[in-house]
Amino acid sequence: MLVATVVAVGISVPGSAVSDDAAAAEASAAPSASPTSSGDPTPSASATPSATPDPEPSATETPEEEPPSDDAEKASPGTALAAIATLAVKGRAPKTGYDRDEFGPAWADVDRNGCDTRNDILTRDLTERTYKAGTHDCVVLTGVLVDPYGGGTIAFQRGQTTSTAVQIDHVVALSDAWQKGAQQLSADERRELANDPLNLLASDGPLNMSKGDGDTATWLPPNKAFRCTYVARQVAVKQSYDLWVTTAERDAMTRVLTTCPDEPLPTSADAATITDPHATRDASVEAEDEAAPEPAEPAGGGAATSSDGSGGSVFYQNCDAVRAAGADPIRVGDPGYSTKLDRDKDGVGCE
Repeated sequence: MLVATVVAVGISVPGSAVSDDAAAAEASAAPSASPTSSGDPTPSASATPSATPDPEPSATETPEEEPPSDDAEKASPGTALAAIATLAVKGRAPKTGYDRDEFGPAWADVDRNGCDTRNDILTRDLTERTYKAGTHDCVVLTGVLVDPYGGGTIAFQRGQTTSTAVQIDHVVALSDAWQKGAQQLSADERRELANDPLNLLASDGPLNMSKGDGDTATWLPPNKAFRCTYVARQVAVKQSYDLWVTTAERDAMTRVLTTCPDEPLPTSADAATITDPHATRDASVEAEDEAAPEPAEPAGGGAATSSDGSGGSVFYQNCDAVRAAGADPIRVGDPGYSTKLDRDKDGVGCE
């Protein structure tokens, strides 16, 4: 008997492995700034798997969630490591539509204590503080910061060219938050996120600039002793505002926090604890301050000429310049105040 043997031979058809649309999508996918991937790449139809991650999902897509890591599941309740397991894991949404204004006016007085958020955080994080006279101990003129990111000591002096030495960092960058769920928050919730003391740290200006909008997978403080505290804050902020993380971000958080498994999950109330001059002042002093008249505005609404601690007169062309100098919001009597900066004429400009 003859037995017919059939041998299947695979035939390769040139050009059929990846469609033009897929190739274009791969070419347009933004590369990760992290040494680790920002998401699990999907194997392409090509015989050789592509190292390029899939295109980012649109804001309306809901990528499949990843299971939590074993380390996070086994962690003790109340720890930052355990909280990682509560975070949704999805792909990063596009940055489309992001604008700083989506999170409300910069450094608003959300707690209504009479001081803007920037000065509240400087009061919380700096020592040896001095305040500008007539501001009810709100405007910090000088102080000393033990920088949590670099570990060094920085002498802060308020001024047009000196304020940027100490910047207020959003621990979870607002752009990162936007791409991981903040688009779905209400305007009030985004404003709260931008001014939440849990999400704010006074830090070395150049280090803050180097961070950009990086997450845990792409940036960590050079000061290794602070990394557990820093990552615990990121976990707490993302949990508080229902923001998600990418796979790479979750894994990076887990790697850091497994080195300190007992690191507690901080709260906004913990982060707001400061040596607050407004909470301890004598009632008679408070009444005296309230009765004190505001300094007069310079004639004609021009720039103020009094010193802000850095010497010389001060002039701001617009509110962008005021914010760049860390002088926002600017009030009647502040160096550089003018009516053109105060659109609603309430005595407070660049709110």
